[in-house]
Amino acid sequence: MIRVAVIRFPGSNCEPDAHRAVVREGGEAFYLFHRETDLRDADAVILPGGFSYGDYLRAGAIARFSPIMAAIERHAADGKPVVGICNGFQILCESGLLPGALMRNAGLKYLSRPVDVRIERTDTPFTNAFQHGEVIRIPIGHGDGRFTATDEVIADLESRGQVVFRYVDTGMPDVSANPNGALHDIAGISNREGNVVGMMPHPERLADELLGSDAGTRVFTSLVRWKRPALVASS
Repeated sequence: MIRVAVIRFPGSNCEPDAHRAVVREGGEAFYLFHRETDLRDADAVILPGGFSYGDYLRAGAIARFSPIMAAIERHAADGKPVVGICNGFQILCESGLLPGALMRNAGLKYLSRPVDVRIERTDTPFTNAFQHGEVIRIPIGHGDGRFTATDEVIADLESRGQVVFRYVDTGMPDVSANPNGALHDIAGISNREGNVVGMMPHPERLADELLGSDAGTRVFTSLVRWKRPALVASS
C-alpha cells in the first residue's frame, strides 16, 4: 500500500480533503507538520491548497523555507511522486522544484468556480488513470493562479511535453475558458522527469459522487496504483 504524506503548513486548509481522497482510493495517508524534517518513509507527498503563511510576500514564498521542504526536495530528486495543488503548486514553483511562477489573476479577483481542463500527459504518477486528451470539469479557488514564465521556459515546457493540464473551451456559458490569464492556457505542469506535478484546479474537492461528481478521483487513483519504473542496469 502506498504511503502518502500530506503536508500541513500554517494556513493550509485542503489537507483533510486530500487525505480523504487518498484513503478512499485505497492508499495510506498521514499528516506531516511543516516543522518536520523527515518524511517518515512516505512513498509520495501532497502539498495541499490553502493560504500558507497567509500568502504574505507572495503565495508560497515563505512556505518554501519550511524545514520539511529540504526532505521534499530530496524525495523529488530520488524520482518519487510529489504533487502541489493550488497553493502547493505555488510552493513548488517558489522552491524551484517546478519552473515558472503563479501570479495574480488577470482580473485581479479571487476566483472560485468550475473549469474544464484537458489531460495533456498521462505518464505521471497523478494522471496515469486518464486518457490523453480527456477533458474533466473540476473546481478552482485562487487569486494567484496565472502561470507565467519566460518565452524560453514556455517553449521548453511545450517541447518536452511538461504541460499536464490545460484549460480548454467547451462552451461553458458566461465564463472565460482560461480563468486567470495563464500563458498557453496552462493549468498544471510537471518537471522533466514527470514525478513532480503542480496544478491549480482542486481534484480533491470533487473526488466523491456525493458532491455531484467524482471527476477529480482519478488523480488519486493514479497515485495509489502508481509503481516506480524499475531501474535498468547499465551494461
